[in-house]
Amino acid sequence: MNNPISTTTLEVATPSAAVSTTRSTAKRLKHHHDTAEDHYHHQSLLPGLPDHIAQLCLSLVPPSLLFSVCHSWRRLIYSPSFPEFLSLYAIFLPTETQSNPSNSIEFCSFDPISCKWQPLPPPPLDPPLHFLFRHPSFISRKLPIQSVAVAGNLVVLAATKDQFLPALSRPLVFNPLSKKWVLGPPLSTPRRWCAAGASRGSIYVASGIGSHYNIDVARSVEKWDLNTPPQQRQHRWRWEKMGKLKDGKFSRDAIDAVGWRGKLCMVNVKGDARKEGIIYDVETDSWEEMPEGMVSGWRGPAAGMEEEIIYVVDESKGSLKKYDPVKDAWVEVVENELLKGAQHVTAARGKVCILCADGLSIAVVDVAAPPPVRRLWVVDVPGRSQVLAIHILPRLSHSDSHFD
Repeated sequence: MNNPISTTTLEVATPSAAVSTTRSTAKRLKHHHDTAEDHYHHQSLLPGLPDHIAQLCLSLVPPSLLFSVCHSWRRLIYSPSFPEFLSLYAIFLPTETQSNPSNSIEFCSFDPISCKWQPLPPPPLDPPLHFLFRHPSFISRKLPIQSVAVAGNLVVLAATKDQFLPALSRPLVFNPLSKKWVLGPPLSTPRRWCAAGASRGSIYVASGIGSHYNIDVARSVEKWDLNTPPQQRQHRWRWEKMGKLKDGKFSRDAIDAVGWRGKLCMVNVKGDARKEGIIYDVETDSWEEMPEGMVSGWRGPAAGMEEEIIYVVDESKGSLKKYDPVKDAWVEVVENELLKGAQHVTAARGKVCILCADGLSIAVVDVAAPPPVRRLWVVDVPGRSQVLAIHILPRLSHSDSHFD
């Protein structure tokens, strides 16, 4: 997974490799030198300036430029104290295990600066994760693995294991900056085929099926606030029961609840089939009907951009659209053959990333580019793996030894 990958540019030249950069007050770099020789060979970030002042200056430069200049700047942009840029994260199903119905999954990150896929450390679980991805009873259907990106973390929430039981009793949480996994609080009822989403730093899980179908579980809603400070997690990191759904219609499939302006929007089935839509208001803990135009145009996977704009891919037409709440209509952004049959969508900082139908490539659309030209390019995944889901999160931090 560490080898450089190729990217294919469509329509126009590939833009800057960085998905985005963030700006924050930089802290002074702490360099540890084990020997006098290491100290002798230390290279100043900017000659004549202390490193902490130099870092403040360099934080205003795009990381893609810093990466290409020198070794010390390359190390700087991956240090924990430097403003992080965003990277693409993916859940992989290795191709060589696809003949086995119970598969181990892998987690990787695509660094847009170095253009390399990097494996994440596996969750520290014994035994290792084994999810049921395919089953002879569902020849044409994949059993979903549900995950969300929230508060800078990748969270795996639900999946299926042998005998069609829920695979996770508590979420798995990966933080890119610490590069560590932790276990979240236990769900009151482990479930699969549920609605899952995030809004304002909290995760919401609704409906689903436990070890067997139960109408109370199918109508239930639970919330977990990830903004709790680490020192308070032992007592306050827990799931909270919220207002129930009116029925159990949202337990038929794995559903993405899309965060949008303080609400979670969801439809009850995937694909181009006729749907029912519903919206949850996270402030008032109440449910409301989805506007007719929104639900009628929801014809594929969807994602929210900073919870302000919803994008959806019409998977039959290969059209990326955004929702206009004033007109209650979906406005086309770009249409491309690559987007037909899209499996998953994620969005952040002006980029929409779309998992293509084959699961072997990811289309990236720069929706911040002014119309009529929309820049679209492709990130190819490692040849032996298939992608199940994608997310955008802060880049991984690296120690100095990573560049030796």
